[in-house]
Amino acid sequence: RKRVFACHRISPGTAWGEALLSVDDICFYLVDPQTGIVLEKGHDAEGRSVSGKVLIFPSGKGSSVVQTDGLYHLQKNGQGPTAMIVRHPDTVLVAAAIIMGIPLVDDVDEEFYRLLGSGRRVTVEADGQTVTLEE
Repeated sequence: RKRVFACHRISPGTAWGEALLSVDDICFYLVDPQTGIVLEKGHDAEGRSVSGKVLIFPSGKGSSVVQTDGLYHLQKNGQGPTAMIVRHPDTVLVAAAIIMGIPLVDDVDEEFYRLLGSGRRVTVEADGQTVTLEE
């Protein structure tokens, strides 16, 4: 069964993958660009890979240089997320997603977060302003 939720498009595109849910903000500079594994000590996603995942997290963190450079190296090495869903978009994250062509959305219904768990398949259709959760 699929559940479709409305969202707000920030960066265009369509992508899908396994959900990786983080309750902590993410600094992409603290993600290994060769493996996609979150290296930040104490981060709730520490030791898990963002590679090929729909990354769901509150917001980005860090300066524009470390955020953009970290995400750039992930993408360059084919280890970046397929799409991102954020609760609180910041200018740096938005600019990086647009430049690198990563679909990015926000403003997803709270029910999505209640039903979601890491490992579930999620499709982000930014242009159609929908997020689909496969149950």
